[in-house]
Amino acid sequence: MIKKLLTVSISLVLATSAGHVFAQGKTSAGKEKAATCAGCHGEDGNSMMPSFPKLAGQHQGYLVKQLKAFKANERISPMMAPLAIGLDEKSMEEIADYYSAQKISANPAPVLPAADDDDDAPAKTDEKKKAELDNLIEQGSDLYRNGNLSREVSACVACHGPYAEGNKPASYPSLHSQHADYLIKTLTDFKKGERSNVADNMMHMIATKMTNEDIKAVSYYISTLK
Repeated sequence: MIKKLLTVSISLVLATSAGHVFAQGKTSAGKEKAATCAGCHGEDGNSMMPSFPKLAGQHQGYLVKQLKAFKANERISPMMAPLAIGLDEKSMEEIADYYSAQKISANPAPVLPAADDDDDAPAKTDEKKKAELDNLIEQGSDLYRNGNLSREVSACVACHGPYAEGNKPASYPSLHSQHADYLIKTLTDFKKGERSNVADNMMHMIATKMTNEDIKAVSYYISTLK
């Protein structure tokens, strides 16, 4: 009996070790193939530019899905299409494996952009700016968790989770620690119908019911989640 248990234990250890080595190999191959992505998305998937998304820690299946959409021109991007078109499915999976294995960086404390106010208007005090930012993030938190019943805006938490960690089996993306500017652009694109590669245009239907203030508020809130 003891001999059988030892045999089973050794087999499990060997199987686990082999799987770990295989995963490391895919991650290493993905890192090499992702080198051309570093200029926009950062070497480890943590983009330093707010207009380009962070890819670190994103679900592998979601990344593959987006690369396929870029390649098939189902998700329009003059910048991404030429890069994706040269990738086969194995390369997409390896790149996605690499990025999904990286840790996303936390964002610095958010700062509201300078408003395009009248030059003659009195300058806002730091206290007033902070109060406006706190109020905006509070609005975003409420919208993320509860939605808006009066305007039939669904709560983001239903698909993206309580901490914006996403839903891996359903390929719903992780959103926490993402750049607010990128989130604002993405929701605006969904609202305008410029991005609609989601099944049944679910995000388009939600975003069309959101005001620009809603989009800004929820994007700033999500950017603070870790």
